[in-house]
Amino acid sequence: MKRTAIAFVLVVGAMAVTTQAAFAANAHFKHGSPVFTDGGVFLTASGSLAGLGNGDIVVTVDATGQPTATCTNPAGQTQPPGHNPAEVVLTGVQAIPGSEIKNGNASFNVSTASPTSPIPGAPECPNGQWREDITDVAFTSATITVYQPCTDTSPPISCTIVLQQTFTL
Repeated sequence: MKRTAIAFVLVVGAMAVTTQAAFAANAHFKHGSPVFTDGGVFLTASGSLAGLGNGDIVVTVDATGQPTATCTNPAGQTQPPGHNPAEVVLTGVQAIPGSEIKNGNASFNVSTASPTSPIPGAPECPNGQWREDITDVAFTSATITVYQPCTDTSPPISCTIVLQQTFTL
């Protein structure tokens, strides 16, 4: 009886590992994907995925960039940019239901949020009475992560990563 129970546990464990590994064992970008579009203060990543398993997926993009800001005094006079704010990392999330995955393929189109603007306290302006607005972000890199199965859309996402790649922009 004890040997049968041990054998059963080993077989179930092996099946669980095999099932998880086969779930989305070859997720990848296809057709020159992804494509990045700079929207000024946000970044959009779009493209097609292949090699997906069954089940819902979540796609995230984390984009790093250097913002440009302008300072405006209380009288409304905009000053030329001076010191720019620190580098930012902006995130976007897209949930794709399993019903939209066809033969292991799905398309995505996810945009990051914009940075907080105006910047509270205007730290790069002459004083806190001024207004500091981010007018552009020069994006330098982006990481796309695909999770499956997943329905968690609140970073940090706690699902299995089936594809993750960083791109220099």
